[in-house]
Amino acid sequence: MEFKYEELLKRARERLPKSISVSAERFEVPKASWLLQGAKTIVNNFNQICQIFNRPQEHLLKYLQRELATPASIDGPRLVLGRKLQAISINNKLVEYANDFVICKECKKPDTKLIKEGRITYMHCMACGAKNPVRAKI
Repeated sequence: MEFKYEELLKRARERLPKSISVSAERFEVPKASWLLQGAKTIVNNFNQICQIFNRPQEHLLKYLQRELATPASIDGPRLVLGRKLQAISINNKLVEYANDFVICKECKKPDTKLIKEGRITYMHCMACGAKNPVRAKI
């Protein structure tokens, strides 16, 4: 008996447990775990966010300082922002950062590195090989 590939694939998917979700998306922008302490906002999982983005803490720090218009400092694995901020504004900026500096414009994968050549910074994708200039300066 000879089966076509599509038929075999359909049969395999039907036999999968319902708890397994079939998703093409493997990268999710992390959410900030934050708390207010007086007049400051503390992002507790800043180090983990930088590791997921595969970017240095200083790069994301500069971006958030500029975009949120607030002084900030790194305190171990935490980020201390100099004013009260809501989680939605921090998370929106993390999504913007991921779109500008992490996710490849061609293949939409997060496997990228930032390379500086002269005065221009490029985002080089390790998955597809694309090389695009980064629009924003930090």
